This record gives sequence, structure tokens and C-alpha cells, in this order.
Amino acid sequence: MGVEVLLLYTMTKAKKPKHIAVAGNIGAGKTTLTEMLSKHYKWIPQFEDVDHNPYLNDFYEDMPRWSFNLQIYFLNSRLNQLLEIHRGTETVIQDRTIYEDANIFAPNLHDMNLMGKRDFENYYRFFETLKTMVQPPDLLIYLKASVPTLVAQIQKRGREYEENIRLDYLKKLNEYYNNWIESYKEGKLLIIDADTNKFADNDEDLGKIITQVDAQLFGLF
Repeated sequence: MGVEVLLLYTMTKAKKPKHIAVAGNIGAGKTTLTEMLSKHYKWIPQFEDVDHNPYLNDFYEDMPRWSFNLQIYFLNSRLNQLLEIHRGTETVIQDRTIYEDANIFAPNLHDMNLMGKRDFENYYRFFETLKTMVQPPDLLIYLKASVPTLVAQIQKRGREYEENIRLDYLKKLNEYYNNWIESYKEGKLLIIDADTNKFADNDEDLGKIITQVDAQLFGLF
């Protein structure tokens, strides 16, 4: 009887829709890993809509002018994604989280004097309100990458709007990412070293990630 109950419990947990999120700096490989894991697990992927973002090009040309507008756009977009995930019946893997916008990108812009104090405080209060409306992901996968790895990936994919990204901007983002991950207590966390794990080009490396994801999501203990 005990074994039957355990099997039923395991099957129920496996069938329950989950929310997996992939976090990481610009160029860390979030979109690629999201695509690969969604294909492997037959999950529904949710991507950051960079092609239709009305502020992105302007932001990289003039960060102080467009920083607040861009962050509000991202916050609204991410909230809509989360509400859609929570209403759905399928497991979803999401490219970037709402937490990154508020805990990394906006504070970094403020710290670099690219977003004014008034705008930042207004933005963060808005985020704190929105956070009460959503739940954290069942698993957060963090792609940890050094600045040289980020730069190499950015150059490799050749997105025009990323050509003017400043190195000091990427470096500061990395510092904020590492601090955020060290204090992350919202739920399960899996850290992948993107400097050494070349999942995009190496099936064995991808297999290592899949094994770790299996253990986090479907392990009994």
C-alpha cells in the first residue's frame, strides 16, 4: 500500500504543470538552453520578445533617456507571461524572469547613473506590488558566465542592437547577478557554469544539465 501511494504521489507530481525559468546575463545562452530543454521535455517555451520591443534600439543608443521606459516595458511583459503561465495547463520554460528586471537591470542602471533615483524608486515600488500577484518558478536555472564568454556569445549571434553594449555595463550586470543568486531563496535553484558547459555545441554537456534538471524536478528526495 505504501509503494502504491508513493507511485501515485510521484505520478501526480510529474503530471502537475510546472514553471521553469532560465536566468543569466546578456549572451549567457538563455534562449538556446530554453529551446533545447523545451524540445527535450516537450515543454512550452516562452521567450523574451526582443524583435518587437519598441525601446531596445533607442535604449542602447541613449541609456539615460530610455532606461525607465524600457524597464517598465519589460516588467509589464514579464507579468503578462507569468499570469499566462499560472492560468495554463502545460509546463512552461521561460527565458528570463521578472526578478532579474527588478533585482539586476534596474538597480544596475540606477547605480551607473543611467536611471534617476525618482524613477528607480517608483519602478521598484511597482515591482514590489506586482510580486505579490505571482508565484516564483518551480525551478530557476542560472547560467553563470564570465564577461569574455558573454562578449564572445554576443558577437557570435550578431544582433545589431547589441553592438553598442558597453563592457562596464556587462561587468556590473554580472556582479548584480552573482549577488542576487547568492541570496536567492524563492525556490529550487540550479547553477550551470556556462564558461565550461558548452551545451549549445556538446550533447554530453547538455545531458549533464538534463540529469540535474531531472533530479531537481522529479527526484523523490
